[in-house]
Amino acid sequence: MSTSVERRRASAGIIIIGRNEGERLRRCIDSVTGTADRIVYVDSGSSDRSVEMATARGVAVVVLDTTRTFTAARARNAGVTRLLELDTELTYVQFVDGDCEVIGGWLATAADFLDREPRVAVVCGRLRERFPDRSAFNRLCDMEWDRPAGVAKACGGIAMIRLAVFESVGRFREEMIAGEEPELCVRIRAQGWQVWRLAAPMAWHDAAMTRFGQWWRRAMRGGHAAAEGMSLHGAPPERHGVATTRRALVWGLALPSASVLGILWSPWALALLLAYPMQWLRLALRDGIGDANMRLRALFYVLAAFPEAQGVLRFWLQRRRGHGSTIIEYKQPHA
Repeated sequence: MSTSVERRRASAGIIIIGRNEGERLRRCIDSVTGTADRIVYVDSGSSDRSVEMATARGVAVVVLDTTRTFTAARARNAGVTRLLELDTELTYVQFVDGDCEVIGGWLATAADFLDREPRVAVVCGRLRERFPDRSAFNRLCDMEWDRPAGVAKACGGIAMIRLAVFESVGRFREEMIAGEEPELCVRIRAQGWQVWRLAAPMAWHDAAMTRFGQWWRRAMRGGHAAAEGMSLHGAPPERHGVATTRRALVWGLALPSASVLGILWSPWALALLLAYPMQWLRLALRDGIGDANMRLRALFYVLAAFPEAQGVLRFWLQRRRGHGSTIIEYKQPHA
């Protein structure tokens, strides 16, 4: 085999994870069909016909045991196990979520980059929201994923990784309900490897967030992930999750609590709440207050401290009680 695409078929496998993705999963599988010899779909207790759909498309399927907590980390690890059962010669694995579609050419671009850069262990590209105009929350996701290309501290859940490195660091922590990718990247970088983000388009994502409650739960999950990341790698030099956890507790808990309790002594304590519009103004001016998207992003950045603080407290409470974390879902099943 001599072409770039043919070389990729021999060296890279694909793992798709999902739960009740419906039509999104069909589009995801179709976007990678023919780009790799080994494609594995891992299902986390779907009640729709996801398993049957994947099987009908010739994809190897793993159905997770429903007696254990579902996490994306657990699903991806199970996918790697199955992938290596099918082909022990694979060099790279591309992780894809079932609500995404891989853009044509990305797999070859990512694998070629890893071939050329022997110190890079993980590579990701530009993730785009497919329907940014359907809601402000979808638009926020699209802006969140627009990050500079180059060496990065972490990737998201859609990325290509060297299998040998993935195995050497002990895979994903299966108990983590969120933030498992940045945590994995901390361990990868500790071994001297690099994580890179390319400017190349990688995938379309269907966030399907149309309600404020969905956005709230997604932000709460982010706070939970930050607190758990801090518990694992919060010490110097990484201080992983420390800044996000601190911001959530100061802006989402300490400041409003001080204002409410301060009323017992003086009504002027309510003036503390002026810090929120001032923070919005500072962020909007920094990023370009004339742009409606920047004003929107600044607003929700300020608001996010409240659900993030809830997520932090939820993690600490569950750990204190000795309970494992339960998954925080924000998406609805897709027809």
